[in-house]
Order: sequence, then C-alpha cells, then structure tokens
Amino acid sequence: MIKKKFNYRLLVQIFFFTLIAYYAMAKSLAEAGITLSWLVLPDISLHTLCPFGGVATLYSLLTAGELVRQIHFSAVVLAGIIVVLSIFLGPIFCGWVCPLGSVQDWISHVGHKIFKWRYNAMIPKKIDFSLRYARYLVLAWVIYVTAVTGQLIFSDYDPYYALFHFWTGEVAPIGLGILIVTSLLSLIIARPWCKYACPYGAVLGLFNKIKIFGLKRQVHTCISCNRCNKACPMNLDIAHANSVRDTQCISCMECTSDNSCPIPQTVVVVVGSVKKEGK
Repeated sequence: MIKKKFNYRLLVQIFFFTLIAYYAMAKSLAEAGITLSWLVLPDISLHTLCPFGGVATLYSLLTAGELVRQIHFSAVVLAGIIVVLSIFLGPIFCGWVCPLGSVQDWISHVGHKIFKWRYNAMIPKKIDFSLRYARYLVLAWVIYVTAVTGQLIFSDYDPYYALFHFWTGEVAPIGLGILIVTSLLSLIIARPWCKYACPYGAVLGLFNKIKIFGLKRQVHTCISCNRCNKACPMNLDIAHANSVRDTQCISCMECTSDNSCPIPQTVVVVVGSVKKEGK
C-alpha cells in the first residue's frame, strides 16, 4: 500500500488557477464599470500573464525591437523565468502551473470514474504517436503568422484565453470551440491539448533533454509492476526507461515512488539524469 505524501502539486495548481481566474473576473468587472476600491489591477490583458506571448513575440522583438500587439514586456520576462526553471526541472510550468493543464487534469478524474482502466488507453499507439508531432506544427504556424502579421493571431484559437473569458462575449467562436473539444476529449484522454496541440508545451518539452534535475528509474529495485506507466498522464513508457527525458514529460512527478511506484527510492528525482540511456 503506497502512502502518498501531501499533494503539493494540487495545491499549487489550485493557487495559480484561482489567481488567474480572479484576475480575469476582476478585469471583466472593471471593464463593465464595477471597480473594487481595495484592489488595484495593472492595465494589462490576460495575454500578458501567459508566458507563451513572450515566445510568440520573440521574432518581432529581435528583428524590429518591438512587441506584437496585445503583448506586454512582462510576458517576455515570464517566459525567461520559465525557461530558467525548465533548464533545472523541465516543463514544470506545464505540470504544476498552467491553468488549462490543471482543468484537463480535474476533468480526467471524471473520465477515470466513467471509463475505469480504459481511460487514457483508447487511442491506438500508432495514431497517438503521429498526433504528438502536431503541436510542433502548431508552434511553427503561430511563430510564422505572428512574425508576418505583427499581431497575436493565436489569441483567437487559444483555449487558455477562452477559459477565462468565455462569459464576456470577447472570445472568438473557434477559441471557444477548441476549449469545449479539449474539455470533452479530457473525459477519455489525459491532457489532450498538451499532448497534441499546445505550442508552448512543444517548446518547454525540449528542455527535458537538457534539464539538470530529472526522473530516473532504479533498475535494480524495479519490480516491473507498470504502476508508473499507469500514473503517467502523458502515456510515457517509464517502466522500460532508465531516465525519463521524453519531450512529452510535464514534470508532474505522478510516476515517482512518492506517488505511484510501490517501491521506495525506485522512481526518483536525481541530479544529472541526462545520460544517453533510456528516453
């Protein structure tokens, strides 16, 4: 019987989701003429609080020395901070902070109850493998159209923006549609947006190849129970890898001995697990 530690990840997810939701609602109230005298909000859009804006505007910033429309310099700063964190810990933003990722996780609990063991195992592996490259195509498209137009075109498609603005009437129908589809798919697939479409996840996932602190499976104590595989929302084959460096890993730590592995100190976080072994 695995004795789980306090779920710090859930606490962090709730904190950041509440923070962004509160900010979005307060901004909506302010735009409607309802101000809260005890709360002073900066005059910035929600895009400013999304670090992907710092990536989308990078080409314009380097070539023209200016940001694309709707992007504030704080998004560039946030992107820089997350890059530094990713060098150390991988895509911890995806697994612990991103509100859209958190919502997908919470919906997945419902999916687990409905479909039991079939949850997150309905997509044939060959199809799943091919679909995972789609987020790199989305990333390339976003960077290209942003560079060409000088505007944040992706905002119309962004389910993150739709999540916190669906009640305002400001959301493009396609963005709302993508949010709805993502939510419905989360009932059968863990984190479908993260796996197949998120351009920011595509960027941060690359840091798994060079991160300083990584996940390692101790082969000599592993009993091949596959519980780490079942716990992984990204369907990674941790049970047959020595170190977990797959670009799809979101650093959620659900596979570790603290959470899912029944053998202590078998799936653990170590320094320098970037040897050319495993994935």
